[in-house]
Amino acid sequence: MVPKSALREISPIVWEIPRSYRSDMRVPARVYASQSMLEHILLDRSLEQLVNVATLPGIRKYALAMPDVHEGYGFPVGGVAAFDMDEGIISPGGIGYDINCGVRLLLSKLTKEDIGRRNTEIGKTIYREVPSGVGKGGILKLNQKETDAVLESGAERVISLGYGLPEDLERIESGGNLPAADASCVSDHAKSRGADQLGTMGSGNHFVEVEYVSTVYDEAEALRMGLFRHQVCVMIHTGSRGLGHQVATDYIRLMNSTLASFGFSLPDRELACAPFRSHEGQTYWKAMSAAANFAWANRQLITWEIREAWKRVFGSSERLELLYDVAHNIAKIEAYVLDGEKKNLVVHRKGATRAFSCQPVLIPGSMGTGSYVLSGKEYAMEASFGSICHGAGRTMSRTKAKRETDTAELLHELTAMGISVHAGSKAGLAEEAPSAYKDVDEVVGVVTESGIAKKVARLRPLAVIKG
Repeated sequence: MVPKSALREISPIVWEIPRSYRSDMRVPARVYASQSMLEHILLDRSLEQLVNVATLPGIRKYALAMPDVHEGYGFPVGGVAAFDMDEGIISPGGIGYDINCGVRLLLSKLTKEDIGRRNTEIGKTIYREVPSGVGKGGILKLNQKETDAVLESGAERVISLGYGLPEDLERIESGGNLPAADASCVSDHAKSRGADQLGTMGSGNHFVEVEYVSTVYDEAEALRMGLFRHQVCVMIHTGSRGLGHQVATDYIRLMNSTLASFGFSLPDRELACAPFRSHEGQTYWKAMSAAANFAWANRQLITWEIREAWKRVFGSSERLELLYDVAHNIAKIEAYVLDGEKKNLVVHRKGATRAFSCQPVLIPGSMGTGSYVLSGKEYAMEASFGSICHGAGRTMSRTKAKRETDTAELLHELTAMGISVHAGSKAGLAEEAPSAYKDVDEVVGVVTESGIAKKVARLRPLAVIKG
């Protein structure tokens, strides 16, 4: 554990562990957190993991932790690290098992008043349309050739099959396609796991929520994004399903077996990595990009399913427009100015969201508490490699949450709040109880106070759909 005495206060919400803390650190480690949040963060290994990240070859400037940080596999969840393309590495642990888990927000023209008490009806209809739960298959059953096409074209491939609008691509991070993707770098086992999973939500913390805009903080930005008070929206949170998990598993195994050949001495084997320019590094980069494309295709097909449910309940004239789709488990090549020179870096975001200037940023809260739409600010490019938090962040393990949560009481509380709940697993609901997460208002308060983003709107749930 990293002691509090090791941290230096940069500001009331930014803390730094200097390079001198440990002899193998190549850069400092920085944490975005309020004083009260910091006390909780210090209780797990997340800052120790962040220090470990700061030892990796080719890391630049500093290793970062967002206020939703908590202990993860190798890298902490809520971690950001940027590596030189020539001297640095790529690490599956810095991206996570659910490659391109991300969030998408759909906007309707309806208001909360228009919906009235039909939140239960639309919740039930979406639950029927969007397959959820462990191992659940979707409406598309792909052969290997069709899977390869999705892996290499992403959301565009699904839209070309009739499951979306061409203009949707303009509102997806990277256009819903990382061009480095190479389906041949994805194992047959991973492909088989994904063959019937397009258009499915999965389980765990994945969800679809029908929400409404409860508060607008910035009228001009809200108008630009198409948001207005009491507007009903639909948020989607899911990723690359079993395919992405298998890609991570395959390459963590490979990189652990080749570490010695690169002469790396890692403080934690979970940081398994390879030089970005190496054969292993490039093969993983292409496979990771393919899995990211699969996730964008997955959210695109789910969007089509939700649009169909929407028309069934509210009529064919009612449309859902895509505001934006952001990834929060991914590596991207992006340009930043370091020491006066513009350089391309391999930016790892694990449980962290891109927050470029004026870009919509989607921050889901815990079940029943609500979510935020933010807008990235230019300062993020200097301070956080254009990155921000990805949600509220866990404070409790899933096992502990199940043990300490009375599911019947939780359902009663959500119903009393006017939220209809549709889920296939009571245990799954208990794992995602609001008590298992940090206060999303405090998390968002830290990142907005830091100047890397600004609040645009707050959303509150009307219906929750989970696996």
